Amino acid sequence: MKNLGSQIAYWDSVGATKRFTHPVNFTWLTGVSRKSRVLDYGCGYGRVMAELNEQGFSDVSGVDLSPALISRGRQLRPDLQFEVLESPPTLAYVSASFDVVLLFAVLTCIPDDDAQRALVAELVRVLAPGGLLYVSDMVLQEDERNRGRYAAYAQQFGTPYGVFATGDGAVCRHHDITELRALLKNLDILDERRVDVTTMNHHRSKAVQLLARKP
Repeated sequence: MKNLGSQIAYWDSVGATKRFTHPVNFTWLTGVSRKSRVLDYGCGYGRVMAELNEQGFSDVSGVDLSPALISRGRQLRPDLQFEVLESPPTLAYVSASFDVVLLFAVLTCIPDDDAQRALVAELVRVLAPGGLLYVSDMVLQEDERNRGRYAAYAQQFGTPYGVFATGDGAVCRHHDITELRALLKNLDILDERRVDVTTMNHHRSKAVQLLARKP
C-alpha cells in the first residue's frame, strides 16, 4: 500500500473539484494568539485557511501535494500563502516553525500505517514546544454499505479494516478512534469531540476531532 500515500493522480484530477466540509471549532483556539504561526497541512484549496484568516489569524500557511488544488486555492484567495509539497510528508521548514498545525481530513487519504506515522512525526517536528496539533478525520461508520466495503477491501488486498475505494477512484480509510489516539501518543491530548460531516462525495458521515499539545 505504499503507493497509496499520496494518490497524486486522483487529487490532481477528480479530487481537485471536490468540496471539503470538516468544521473548525474556534472555541479550541480562543486562547491562541492571532499572530501565531499556523500551518494547514493538506490545505486543499484553502477553505480552512480562509476561515482562520477571517477569524484574525494573520500568519497562516498552507501546503498540499496537489498542484491542481493549490492552483485553485491561489485563484480563490491570492492573498493567502500556498505551497506545493514536493516530497510529502517532508516539509521545507526548520524544526519548531509553527505554533499550530491543522490536519483536516488528511489521514483518511493516507491508508498506509507507516505513511500516517511518518506524517505525524513530521508535523510534531515542525511544531514548537507547547504548540497545538488539531486533527479532524473520519471514524469507522456503522452502516451496512460501509461495513461491506471495509470487509471486501480488507479481504481482497489485506489492508487494515476501514480502508475502501470510492466510486470515483480514491482509496480512503476510516479509523477506529484508538488508531487516531495512538498516532498522537507523543502528544498530550487536550480535547476530543465527535462531529457529523458531509464527505467529498456527499455522504453524511461520522468524524472525530482531537486537539493535542506538544510537550
